[in-house]
Amino acid sequence: MQAKALNFLPFKPWPSFKLPPVRAISFPDRVPQDISTSTPSQQLSSSSQNEKISAYWDYQFLFMSQRSETDNPINLRIVEGSIPSDFPQGTYYLTGPGIFKDDHGSSVHPFDGHGYLRAFTFDGAKGEVTFMAKYVKTTAQVKERDRDTGKWGFNHRGTFSTLKNKRKFGDTTVMKNVANTNVLRWNDRLFCLWEGGPPHEIQSVSLDTIGEFDLINDSDCLPMPSTNVRDTVDGGEIILDLVSSIVKPILYGVFKMPAKRLLAHYKIDASRNRLLMLACNAEDLLLPRSTFTFYEFDSNFKIQQKQEFRIPEHLMVHDWSFTDSHYILFGNRIKLDILGAMSAIGGYTPMVSALLVNHSKSTSPIYLLPRFPEHAQGRDWKVPIEAPLHMWMLHMGNASEERDHKGNKQIQIQASGCSYKWFNFQKMFGYDWQSGKVDPWVMNEDKGENKLSSRLIKVSIELDAIGNCEKCCVGNLNDEWKQATDFPVINQEFGGSNNTYMYAAATSGVRQDLPYFPFDTVVKFNTVNNSIQTWYVGSRRFIGEPMFVSKGSVEDDGYILVVEYAVSEQKSYLVILDAKRIGETTAMVARLEVPKYLNFPLGFHGVWASKNSKT
Repeated sequence: MQAKALNFLPFKPWPSFKLPPVRAISFPDRVPQDISTSTPSQQLSSSSQNEKISAYWDYQFLFMSQRSETDNPINLRIVEGSIPSDFPQGTYYLTGPGIFKDDHGSSVHPFDGHGYLRAFTFDGAKGEVTFMAKYVKTTAQVKERDRDTGKWGFNHRGTFSTLKNKRKFGDTTVMKNVANTNVLRWNDRLFCLWEGGPPHEIQSVSLDTIGEFDLINDSDCLPMPSTNVRDTVDGGEIILDLVSSIVKPILYGVFKMPAKRLLAHYKIDASRNRLLMLACNAEDLLLPRSTFTFYEFDSNFKIQQKQEFRIPEHLMVHDWSFTDSHYILFGNRIKLDILGAMSAIGGYTPMVSALLVNHSKSTSPIYLLPRFPEHAQGRDWKVPIEAPLHMWMLHMGNASEERDHKGNKQIQIQASGCSYKWFNFQKMFGYDWQSGKVDPWVMNEDKGENKLSSRLIKVSIELDAIGNCEKCCVGNLNDEWKQATDFPVINQEFGGSNNTYMYAAATSGVRQDLPYFPFDTVVKFNTVNNSIQTWYVGSRRFIGEPMFVSKGSVEDDGYILVVEYAVSEQKSYLVILDAKRIGETTAMVARLEVPKYLNFPLGFHGVWASKNSKT
């Protein structure tokens, strides 16, 4: 049975109101005593004011700190269904921030919260799932948490935060590698990744931290000669190089930033058995140019290829994609805020306040960078394809290419994005660095047709035989689906090639006070027949990123894992969905309860690591 898409209803702006004093509390480490965790019908009336209070607290509970860790695996109780006997053996690893408030009055943005790694290990034959959770013991985490007392005292402000009990002027404690953004499993080795520094290697069973592993410069990685693809140096470039020579010592020496900022999103080229990663130059955050370096590793972490591209635009990239012949970047245009940069460098405001979203153009640049030297011939890769939309790209789902008998090429891209007017560096998740609170209305206010929240799009690019762009079309991944949607995932075996199915997290639109975020629905898109199937988690329950677990050669033959945050109960659950049956009443095959004392906050990204596979 195919589920119908939910009708999209535009929401009016909130009336002005003030919440009761309970709003003054932020980032609770435990449920306040005066807040009941009973069902909505027991604790709330139907009044609009009470619904707003409920929405506010439900949102806060997603960012509660969890200080407990596990010493040994804990068997999870199955509360609904059963573990399928054909469920592959392996582990689902999920990371995200685990701590938001210390014991001295300071709070940090979720992006600056230390990585809290969760592991769900499956044994389908026994019908069991065990759970482990530990903090990634980064250098900053060891400094900020007292091992003997368990108390926290933040001494790094991070990129998005400031600290209350710290000297503001000249505070250069920006770079704390929190390892909280993504998880990589490659050649039986496990890593937690962050957006601004080297990965941390983790012991895959105990979750103990082994230490930093510098993929780019480690002596075990013997790089081949770089294939540098650069633009011609002109007068403007000489000036930028001069400015760069002044900025580098400050960023590297004073602020301890690594020369190359390794991004947390990576790609797997299954056909070549390669790990693909991307790094950006740290100084380019402050300069009107962007330098991107792509690395391709074999199964032993040897660099098989390295290519560097310098683009004459000020861009920010979080995620990217690839095909057989291209690296694909959606360039999010940014610009330097001089006053903001001075304030941030002085320590008065978060470092991110040095940057602003650049609204100067109404198009989005797509860079098709030649993946191999032989593909560098033809069109000038420094000139982007200007897609006819103004959208800030969040996450890439997939990309593929096909060539006809005349040599013409068609490239298909699937991604999630939002409008530039919706995206705000300083207010992601609604965090206010001045008050240390999170405001759910920032992510959920009605911002009109030109201020769209996250949604899935498809881009079709047609190139002639020498690479000139003949057409670029942009549309919704599915025109019937109007809800806020993000975290697109596919069967990883189809990465870089044609895929039929895509899964994502979305809002149902049922919750009027939280219409755009957080998510409460898993959506399955069929890109061939344009059908949609959905699974809704339930009232006052939210979900994170879905994860596809393959069990066969058919693209959607497998399961979807998704974490459920039951804020009404203050519990976390792991849900198993049958990927083929999403949209049917039998889609959920099992639901497992994480012990309440280990209830954890919202996660970011994760990975499925099959026991029988090295990747």
